[in-house]
Amino acid sequence: MVLRRWIVALLLLLFVSVLHAEPVSFADLARHPASEDVIISPNGKYLAATAVVDGHTALVLLPIADMKAGRVIRPNKNDDVTNFEWVSSTRVVFTTGKPRGGYDAPQATGLLLAIDADGSNTKVLGSALFIAKIPNDPDEILVASLKDGIVRDDAVDKLAYFRPWIISKMDVHSGHMVSVTTAPGNISEFIADHQGRVRYAIGEDVNGRKRVFQHPPGSTGWNEMQRAEHDHSYPLAFSNDDSVVYFSCPANGGAFAVCSNDPANSTSKTVWSNTAVPVTGLLRGMAGDIIGVDFTDGRPAAALFDSDSADAKTLVMLMRQFPGESVRFISGTQDGQHSIVYVYADADPGTFYLYSRQANKLTPLLPRTPWIDPTRMAGKQPFEFAARDGLKLRGYASFPPGKENAKHLPMVVYVHGGPFGIYDTWDFDPIVQAMATRGYVVLQVNFRGSGGRDEKFMTAGYREWGGKMQDDVTDATRWAIAQGIADPRRICIFGASYGGYAALEGAVKEPDLYQCAIGYVGVYDLALMSYRGDIPQSVNGEKFLEKTLGTDTNVLAKRSPINQLGQLKAKVMLVVGGKDERVPPVQGENLHSALLKRNIQHEWLYKPNEMHGFYDETNNTELYTKMLEFIGSSIGPGVTGTIATSAASAP
Repeated sequence: MVLRRWIVALLLLLFVSVLHAEPVSFADLARHPASEDVIISPNGKYLAATAVVDGHTALVLLPIADMKAGRVIRPNKNDDVTNFEWVSSTRVVFTTGKPRGGYDAPQATGLLLAIDADGSNTKVLGSALFIAKIPNDPDEILVASLKDGIVRDDAVDKLAYFRPWIISKMDVHSGHMVSVTTAPGNISEFIADHQGRVRYAIGEDVNGRKRVFQHPPGSTGWNEMQRAEHDHSYPLAFSNDDSVVYFSCPANGGAFAVCSNDPANSTSKTVWSNTAVPVTGLLRGMAGDIIGVDFTDGRPAAALFDSDSADAKTLVMLMRQFPGESVRFISGTQDGQHSIVYVYADADPGTFYLYSRQANKLTPLLPRTPWIDPTRMAGKQPFEFAARDGLKLRGYASFPPGKENAKHLPMVVYVHGGPFGIYDTWDFDPIVQAMATRGYVVLQVNFRGSGGRDEKFMTAGYREWGGKMQDDVTDATRWAIAQGIADPRRICIFGASYGGYAALEGAVKEPDLYQCAIGYVGVYDLALMSYRGDIPQSVNGEKFLEKTLGTDTNVLAKRSPINQLGQLKAKVMLVVGGKDERVPPVQGENLHSALLKRNIQHEWLYKPNEMHGFYDETNNTELYTKMLEFIGSSIGPGVTGTIATSAASAP
């Protein structure tokens, strides 16, 4: 009898091990998060959250006492809720946008709406940009609306025109607005204090130089603080009592810094600096006050201003409960007694918790993707190396689970899009997981031009499409080979948008390095990019392309993959969205035709209703499936890992 029980237990253990050895399904990786953002009401009685419902992002209002009694708000079946904020304990304002694909944020409709916490009294307030709520004023908010007509910006360029923003106080019940002032220049961001006053305006001129304007209390005008392409200072936020305004500022020796400025006497001091990376945000406490600096040096890190403060001690205590993960307060009640805590990692899509200070209790609220088991996912290992010209480059290597120390693995080089200002981070990426959990090491490098460093690093990528930016990707690939990470005979390159360009350019520029290339909503003809797509449809867009892409038609032609197919050896897969406005489908269609004319067999995945990156879950499942089949047929199957699992103990 005992022997039989042990046999049953052994069979159960083997069954569980086999079951857990199966990688996460592509369908699960393609699913939209069950919850995206969560904010608690000022009185702590309600949650407002965004979640994907029927393919669109909706606003969800949840009473904390009975989470099942929530209300789902869809303002328009074809719109996404883009931003939302509690403006009092009983009312939420939110904005909407039109979907533009998986890689572009929704295009704002300009509408600002409001709704009560119980889902009643929905009101379209009007076309306005939400700036800030006004503490202790439950009925009004600060907004900006575009003034009719355009104005010439003589301070910048005789050909520079813009539509001014009118800053107003808006009633959150009626939408009635009372004008306060008119903003200067082409502004994209406003910074307000906690007394209902807009104090700073931030924008860019047509040449891409940042402009910062100050609006002193009691003044009717604006003072321009600076206009510089490098080493600029710009405001981040006011402290809760408005005694300090925090700035991102340059430090000695080219370091990055955050400064605190006392508006009363204009004194400033450095409160944080780092020689390697800039600030990524300000750390908030339980009631929303600023308690430190958030930055990413490989992995997310925190620098606390006062480690003895109550909020700092609480945050450190929570961090110790989740070793290896990032823990942050993201919203809190007005009295600072309750806060939403977000916990996430490279292998963990994240969970929202409710922390109660008095009870010292942390309660799980909403996991972003409850169907994902983080223990079976791949982690991201940061790395750094020197490019051929000595420039320090950083990135991540994601190994198949259980194979973190393995050598000579089949590898996929995954190039991010953008390319300028965008960068790979230590976060959960379904595409990385799709490849890594199938046995391929995934290499991501933040080449010059990427964000996450200083402006000099970003501008070093200007006019380097197919040049030094591409060389950085090549150097990262060769670095992985030299480190023994990758099998040099089993490497593919993949990317979306700019990354799609880099994948095909890598295949033609380094024909013996990559065995396959996957271009996903990519650019393959640089000259075509200068007049097709949504970027060149504005003066700012035209100037941006002139500055970053260049205008030399010979260089553009030479660096376009469609003109270099005679050097191609790698197998090719092309993925195109038929409604893509950022990179019109003609880019992929022309390359598809050019390959066919050369009798070059290739994989072709075209979805007529997708935009700049697939959004539909079924289409993404198909994309992951066909992509991994293509990779497997090109460089062979991935390695099999050993995932740590748990099983029922034997009786």
